[in-house]
Amino acid sequence: MNSIEKARSISIWIFIVPFVAVNTCLLLITQFHSLFHQPDILHNTFPYFDGGASISRTARPYPSWLIFKPAMFLTSYLLIRYWLFNRDIIKYFKVDHKNIKRIVFFGIASAIALTVHSIFLGVKFDNDLYKLFRRIIMLSFIVFEIVAQAYLVATYWSFKDKLKGYINPFILNLKIALVSVLIIVAVISIPIISLPGDDFFGIQLKFLKHALEWDYFIGVITFYLLTFFMWKKPN
Repeated sequence: MNSIEKARSISIWIFIVPFVAVNTCLLLITQFHSLFHQPDILHNTFPYFDGGASISRTARPYPSWLIFKPAMFLTSYLLIRYWLFNRDIIKYFKVDHKNIKRIVFFGIASAIALTVHSIFLGVKFDNDLYKLFRRIIMLSFIVFEIVAQAYLVATYWSFKDKLKGYINPFILNLKIALVSVLIIVAVISIPIISLPGDDFFGIQLKFLKHALEWDYFIGVITFYLLTFFMWKKPN
């Protein structure tokens, strides 16, 4: 089936493009200081562990945004194609599945939210409503993305017997486990990171938020890496 091969091929790029872009921005701003203004430079941080900076902090300054923004626009486009290909796959196996519209809606909505977030990244406007708008857009991307992923794995699980010969069932189980962890982490962490101030029983919330952002980002895009390995190559 053509849509399976297209979804498989595009999924690896949805992992590679943002992974390379985000980590290139991190490498540039921590190692190539001559490219940046002095206030933008970061020293001795690996935010996946120490939470020394947010993703936007590394991607916002020039020239990092020249890499980050085009990469996110491309990722958004690939995401839209990915969810539409999965719609076609589901229709092939069960044309009237109840989750099709939900998957397409939340999947495309996540891509749109990512595009909007990327457009406004680095735009400085000292207004509380604007800052709230940016937070809502970023949160919307995360929520829409996780909901779309959850509906997709639940849908494939619902007719997994029909997928024999097309997928590696172990990888499907891994995807279900990954989405479950992402949901649990989100439910636990959102109330904590929403607390005012930067201290929570001796824990520096700022660093916790940043580390969580980087690690959660890896978890979200790993879903697409697993997609690549889940679908079997056509004979």
